[in-house]
This record gives sequence, C-alpha cells and structure tokens, in this order.
Amino acid sequence: MVEAVEGKIVSGKQGVLECIMKIVVAGSKGMLAQDLIPMLEKEHEIFSFDLDEIDITDKEQIFGLVRKTKPDIVINCAAYNQVDQAETDRETAFLVNAYGVQHLALACEEFGSVLCHFSTDYVFDGKTNQPYQPDDQPNPISVYGESKRAGEVFVQSILNRYYLIRTSSLYGKYGQNFVYTILRLAKENEILRIVRDQTMSPTWTVNLAQGLIELIHSGNFGVYHLTDRTEGGISWFEFAKEILKVKGLGNEVVPTTSQEFAHPAKRPTYSVLDTTLFTERSGYEPIPWQESLKRFMDTI
Repeated sequence: MVEAVEGKIVSGKQGVLECIMKIVVAGSKGMLAQDLIPMLEKEHEIFSFDLDEIDITDKEQIFGLVRKTKPDIVINCAAYNQVDQAETDRETAFLVNAYGVQHLALACEEFGSVLCHFSTDYVFDGKTNQPYQPDDQPNPISVYGESKRAGEVFVQSILNRYYLIRTSSLYGKYGQNFVYTILRLAKENEILRIVRDQTMSPTWTVNLAQGLIELIHSGNFGVYHLTDRTEGGISWFEFAKEILKVKGLGNEVVPTTSQEFAHPAKRPTYSVLDTTLFTERSGYEPIPWQESLKRFMDTI
C-alpha cells in the first residue's frame, strides 16, 4: 500500500510529469506489478496485461496495443526469470527478455511513449568488490544475464526517453522468492545450509515500486540502480539468518559455498548495485534491508 511509506523522500523535486498519466503495465501478474499497479492506480489511469492476454514477443500485438491506448508511459514488468532453466531454454529467455523488450521500445518510439524497463544485477560478472555504478560495463556470465543485457541494449539504442532500472534479489508478497523458500525450508529442516560466498542487496518489491513512482515524477530519464540499502551488500547466508530471526525461528543456519550447490547457471560473486544516482535524480532514498524485511513480514 502507498500509505506504508517504504522510503524517505529526501528532495522535494517533482517534475512536469506530476499529473494524471495514462500508463500501460506489462506483466501484470508478476510479483512486482502486483505491488506497483495499486500504487499507480491512486494517481494515474492504468491499463495492465499479462503474457496470457497480450504477448510482448508478438510485435503486431504490442504495436496494436500502444497505438490503441496511446500511453504516456509503458512500464515493462514482464520477464523470463528462470535463471537456471534459461541455460537450456535460451530461445525463450531471449524472446521475452530481449526481443519482447525490442518490440516495446520500437512501439514507444513510434507512438511517442516513454518506456520504463527493469533489468538485473546479473548483467555484471561479479568480479569486483565495489558496488556497481549505472555506467559500469556489463559482462553477463549466464544466459539469463545475456538476455537481460540484450534487452537493455535495445532500449538504449532505440529510445532517447526511457527509465532503465537495474535491481537485485527481489522478494514480495505475490510470488515465489528467497524469503518464502527459507520459511518453507525452516518447517522441513532443523538445519539450513545457505550460500555465503555470494554478496548482493535484497529488494522488497514495494520499495522498488515506490522508488519507480518517484523517479517517474522526477522526469529524469536514464539508467539507474535501485535496491534496498545494505551498505556494501550481504550474503544469502546473512539474509537467511535475519529472516529466521524476524520470524522468531530457532533453526540453525550453516554457511556453505556456491560450489556445493551445482546450479546450471553461474551467479555473480559480488553484485551489489550503487543507488546513489537514483536518490540524486529522484529524491527517493532506499531504507535499510532489515527494516524492509520486517515490514514485509508484517504483511504475510
């Protein structure tokens, strides 16, 4: 809900887009969209759809939709997020994450709409120990990361007016995620073995949605990073321990390494995203990850 303020507005800057807008949201049944749409509906006219209604991989469908609705902004929450499955299903990953995005970008260019597209920390290789800046050079190490990077390239090469937001390790009320997985495993096992050698910043979908709205109101186009604040990142091990702590569960959590879990897709060892530019341009300041987790736990 919008009333539960998930971040602090540190700047009163509001741009010319602070008005009622017509907004199309793709991927309406996804975890992010289900938090975002109710927020947007409080101020704007929303038309939303999911892949079973309008297929973003079908160029004609997308052009027909944008031509008919004439939106001010198209927000793309649709994505192929099966990181491991993408290694053997490259075609589908690229159809959705790259060519579907290309269709949206071309339609926005044709009919004068702004595109807001979400990408991922997985476009980076993780071979650093400093948070990634928005202008750092991507180097994906998985098919999923490659497909998301291809989508970014289409957005940046086709459009001048866009919001490209990279985020990380999403969790929310309306989809499967790490928090739900840990709570399920805690019911089934006294001891949990969790990876400690991957550093990231988890992100509550409500916070991401709130930040996006502030960015749209600012009217400042460009490439941005937005996650919850971790002051340099945390491991999945640390995140799991905090989940159990907030829930009041006493399961033992044992640190392990990525090598002990043979995933088909490689993960970046370090994929923390620097959110400074987002705050400077939008006025939205991410809150600490521990506070986000507590607020989320209060909703489930």
